Amino acid sequence: MEPALEGDVGAVLPWLASCVMVFGGALPYVPQYQDIRRTGNGEGFSTRVCLVLLLANILRIFFWIGKQFELTLLLQSVVMILTMWAMLHLCCTVQRINRVSTKQHRITDMDLQYFWCWTAFEDYLLFCFCFALLCAFTTFLFLDWMMFVEGLGSLAVLFEAMLGLPQLVQNYSNRSTHGMSIKMVILWTAGDIFKTTYFVLNESPAQFWVCGAVQILIDILILLQVAYYDIGSRLKIR
Repeated sequence: MEPALEGDVGAVLPWLASCVMVFGGALPYVPQYQDIRRTGNGEGFSTRVCLVLLLANILRIFFWIGKQFELTLLLQSVVMILTMWAMLHLCCTVQRINRVSTKQHRITDMDLQYFWCWTAFEDYLLFCFCFALLCAFTTFLFLDWMMFVEGLGSLAVLFEAMLGLPQLVQNYSNRSTHGMSIKMVILWTAGDIFKTTYFVLNESPAQFWVCGAVQILIDILILLQVAYYDIGSRLKIR
């Protein structure tokens, strides 16, 4: 390969890797989004996955303010927040169409029993706004305290590391993975392996690659659930 061509490839590859990092995290939710739209049923998907990712990425944005890491990871957080809002909007729409009861659950009810089970999409936006406002206040108050900034980053990746946990728990409670997109989990796994490798190669803060390793472990457990419950359902049919 000629030196000029090698230089062009060397310049393009990091750019492609950055694009994958920015938009790749949103791709797993495309098949789940399509499944929910097609079936009109979102019960198999845990909306608490959206809660975990919204908290993680809002925290990550404020972590970036205190400690500027790669701009790629900041853009990834923005894209992920928009993706989670799209998922929540779809789930709220489907629930509204399928609702048997006329009872409305709103954030203003202050009922912890229905936390994150609200009827209106606007309530989820309001929660995000209030949480971001709280983060903004505390971040700018303690911006010069490095221990706080590092703690903010650790908290962000701790939430992100727990991404698949709500889905894992819901599958266990339902004793089934019906309604959950298997493609989504496979893409989760592939994406988590890619981004963990990216974090290590780019010497990102340690919080990021530790988070990726935990996510890979949870992804594998969910895939094992798919195999276990699929075999169980086939045995019952027989």
